[in-house]
Amino acid sequence: MSKLFVGLMSGTSLDGVDGVLVDLESTKPQHLAHAHQAFSSGLRDELLALNTPGGNELARAARAANALSRLYASTVKVLLAQVADANICAIGCHGQTVRHQPADGYTIQLVNGALLAELTGLDVVCDFRSRDIAAGGEGAPLVPAFHQTVFADQNTHRVIVNIGGIANLTNLPVSGEVTGFDCGPGNVLLDAWMLRHRHQPFDRDGAWAAGGRVIPLLLERLCGDGFFTRTPPKSSGRDLVNADWLGRQLAGDENPADVQATLLALTASTISDAISRFCAGADEIYLCGGGARNTALVSLLSKSLAPHKVAATDLLGINAEFVEATAFAWLAQRTMESQPGNLPAVTGARGPRLLGAIYRA
Repeated sequence: MSKLFVGLMSGTSLDGVDGVLVDLESTKPQHLAHAHQAFSSGLRDELLALNTPGGNELARAARAANALSRLYASTVKVLLAQVADANICAIGCHGQTVRHQPADGYTIQLVNGALLAELTGLDVVCDFRSRDIAAGGEGAPLVPAFHQTVFADQNTHRVIVNIGGIANLTNLPVSGEVTGFDCGPGNVLLDAWMLRHRHQPFDRDGAWAAGGRVIPLLLERLCGDGFFTRTPPKSSGRDLVNADWLGRQLAGDENPADVQATLLALTASTISDAISRFCAGADEIYLCGGGARNTALVSLLSKSLAPHKVAATDLLGINAEFVEATAFAWLAQRTMESQPGNLPAVTGARGPRLLGAIYRA
């Protein structure tokens, strides 16, 4: 069987689709191609709107899933154009999360797997989270099993921190159980505040935040949310961390740059606190996701986590911006080979489960 898989990821940040074509023959994935395709403003706005209740939701969600699937298919085409005669086993597609309510027994990631298979002529694996939730788990994060496979070291206690829209960590001790959970906001609030006040999709290098001053009382109120002190397993998303949640903590007269600085501190402090509480004895911390390129955020994390080594996963052989998409290529491989993809210690599921639904080409 071919070991070439495509991984597609569109996350909470709503910036677009990341795609990779990887050879999974060996433990360390070999990247053959990568691509990023941005969302149109219309699609982004609709996906954001679908995160909250609204009129005609079912039809709107179905149309958005179709539009997404066409963009996913376009991303696959870009990937395949970079490699001649690639024999692809399957596509692993995360889909776009618009609801995540594991306590109520459901999670929704928009994608039309049948349409994606039709457009690409390739087998598609999607809907990875539902089976874990059906087994009593959180359905997220799912990347720790992949992190364990590619980043664990028998002599070094590592922590992998994925900073996308939501931040999550994977604790990889030298011995003992691998654990992981969502820490809280990654880029989601930073991006939303930047878009609102500077009309830009993200704060490049954290430059605007770096020009502001942290508001101590605001940071204290934000950090006081009960989610941050909950014992894992736990997962989060826009259902919890959103503009309304932030708005309830604001007095209304804050300097916007100071709020951005405070949101940056919130991301850094919730990550560092989670590592301190649940990853005792860690030697090295590696960052992936878009937040790994935010120099102001990395600087804050390096200071708060000193003397631990803090670096991007590039040093471990995988570009920080490719890790999540690669993880879903790997999860697709697990599904196609009838192997479980979740870690019960991470999600709280009753046991290992085969994840995902397969749409044959």
